[in-house]
Amino acid sequence: MKIYQLKTAQKLPVSLETAWDFFSNPQNLAKITPAWLNFQIMTDLPQKMRAGMIISYTVKPLLNIPTTWVTEITQVNEPFYFVDEQRFGPYKMWHHEHIFRKDEDGGTIMEDIVSYVVPFGILGRIMHGLVINKKIKEIFDYRTGVLKRLFPDDKPHRTATRNKAESIQREPQII
Repeated sequence: MKIYQLKTAQKLPVSLETAWDFFSNPQNLAKITPAWLNFQIMTDLPQKMRAGMIISYTVKPLLNIPTTWVTEITQVNEPFYFVDEQRFGPYKMWHHEHIFRKDEDGGTIMEDIVSYVVPFGILGRIMHGLVINKKIKEIFDYRTGVLKRLFPDDKPHRTATRNKAESIQREPQII
């Protein structure tokens, strides 16, 4: 069994509280998910997440085939982090850590650590190399762009090369 891991970080030019309010509202998930996934939440959701909350949705990640995905919010430490884990869905295992911390400019650094296992043994690993890792990267690239539009950096920069909305993303790694 191979465990893959994707780590991303993005600077947001908003306070830790503003970032937390946005990301801790499960209804905002659809706003940062690409349309090609055909993401639909099937659960009535509150305005704020809590540990133990179950979220059920459908997605069409490959070949437009609908898949039910059920996640549980397993940990919440407001406003610093929360964790969602797949209970049923397209992966053999999915563990997603969302981490928020203040940066030196009063904004927020948002980090994601996604650890996952694909199903179907060697066939799944081949599909990961050909398709799955690219799709996961597309999802996070899309989210980065949406967040830059939702939270634009309107402050003048001290230097011309500085970009508060920068993102850092690495290819999924085997751990």
